[in-house]
Amino acid sequence: MINRVILIVLDSVGVGEMPDAAKYGDEGSNTLGNVAKAVGGLNMPNMQKLGIGNIIDVMGVPPLKQPAGAYGKAVEKSPGKDTTTGHWELAGVVLDRPFPVYPNGFPTETINEFEKRTGTKVLGNKPASGTEIIQELGDEHVKTKNPIVYTSADSVFQIAAHEEVIPLEKLYEMCKVAREILQGEHAVARVIARPFIGESGNYVRTYNRADFSLKPPYETLLDKVVAANMEVVGVGKIWDIFAGQGITKSIHTNGNMDGVNKTLMAMDELKQGLIFTNLVDYDMLYGHRNDAIGYARALEDFDKRLPEILTKLKKDDVLIITADHGCDPTTKSTDHSREYVPILVYGDIIKPGVDLKTLSCFSDIGQTVADFLGCEKLRNGISFKRVITYNL
Repeated sequence: MINRVILIVLDSVGVGEMPDAAKYGDEGSNTLGNVAKAVGGLNMPNMQKLGIGNIIDVMGVPPLKQPAGAYGKAVEKSPGKDTTTGHWELAGVVLDRPFPVYPNGFPTETINEFEKRTGTKVLGNKPASGTEIIQELGDEHVKTKNPIVYTSADSVFQIAAHEEVIPLEKLYEMCKVAREILQGEHAVARVIARPFIGESGNYVRTYNRADFSLKPPYETLLDKVVAANMEVVGVGKIWDIFAGQGITKSIHTNGNMDGVNKTLMAMDELKQGLIFTNLVDYDMLYGHRNDAIGYARALEDFDKRLPEILTKLKKDDVLIITADHGCDPTTKSTDHSREYVPILVYGDIIKPGVDLKTLSCFSDIGQTVADFLGCEKLRNGISFKRVITYNL
């Protein structure tokens, strides 16, 4: 019997374009492989031991004859390439249609309703890079006190505001209003608060972001774990992605290393259940900003911390490391990319060196977690527990 699963999502660390990548404009995307090439090779000895170099070619991280973990990659079955879609599918929800996107900004009637209910005009209302639009419209925002509304290639309605101009609580309230408005045909996956600080010419986003997601359309892995009288600890933005559904404890984080710290803390405290961690910096700080050097450094920083996680694993624990989509910083695009995600599985009961090859759905991961924890089956996914474990 497995008592605990630690599921860590390296946000946006994709491992190569999927067969339908061209439909999304993502030909040639390979976040992990291209980052490694861009910096002349990565130094990730601990991830290498688990098998990351056996999944795809990673410069500086050659494959091992006998890695310590099971390894493979997975196809996203749902249409789309955003955070919500990826995480939901990991947890057993496969969507039959993508969330709506707004390449020309949001409809006039939607913006008018938002302005009416918040009592303020908006700036922007267009697709943009979050770091660039606060430089472009930050001064006007400070002067007018009007929030900046923007979107991206993903299904998001983002509201940026200086923390000293629109206090966080007021910004969050604006997001809740937008969430109420954006239903039906305009039901975007997430409304995101994007607070920033600083002075003209040097505005920077803070870690006080908050995501206001739709609720999953049916029960997820998280609900199944809770129904089996176990705990689900969400580390990072997991609470936001699932709108709090199926989470017994949520822990806010300030970046990847804090996310590792909070995961270690959760491992000290949790007796039985699931620790579900999102490490967002790869995506937020580096992928969307086309910063391959920063991305590489973040990968290596996590690798250095991985032994701390491995040391805390008990005999009845399983560690799974994966991703939710790609965000290749070496391409022209600053948006997510339609990519396979890596799978690394490690623990005392995991057979070393098992090649899972290519799984046909992210939900296979969630179904395997449910199988490990003895939960009710998910609606989607095929468990690979028997393939990777010694007889339990």
